[in-house]
Amino acid sequence: MPSIRLLAFGNMATLDRTDLDILEMLSADPRTTVVAMAEKLRLSRNTIQARLARLDQTGVFLPYERAFSPAVLGYPLQAFVSIGVRQTELPRIIAELARVPEVVQAHGLSGSIDLLALVACRDARHLFDTDARILSIDGVERTETSLAMGEVIPFRVGGLMGLARREAGGTA
Repeated sequence: MPSIRLLAFGNMATLDRTDLDILEMLSADPRTTVVAMAEKLRLSRNTIQARLARLDQTGVFLPYERAFSPAVLGYPLQAFVSIGVRQTELPRIIAELARVPEVVQAHGLSGSIDLLALVACRDARHLFDTDARILSIDGVERTETSLAMGEVIPFRVGGLMGLARREAGGTA
């Protein structure tokens, strides 16, 4: 099977079938062990560990932490805040936004909205105050807030791995 060339955070990584098998196993069960991967793929633990280290060093893995719902901490209300900013001040605005503890994630966007932040709050009043704090950041020109009613498609990459295999001439 041909290798897949992947641009990952500025580094060019080459993923072969074994790399894709490892990534697929981790996608299906992030808690899978090196021993389980080695047994299923019929490789040594050292080989799996070396490949995991290479994948990590080349930027294939995103930064990660144990994921859990903000609701268990008392922040059940989630909302997306669309943020318009003065572009020349974007780096400083992002740094200030990162200091708002209710902001659990943010993305830079193209189009009429510059940033999209996911916030977690205790209730509607807390959301109102959080939005006001974001709006008070110098250089933030406008915000629009939409309540998250529920996650309908969780973050996933399994389908992309199948697509990458097919595009490289392998099987899905």
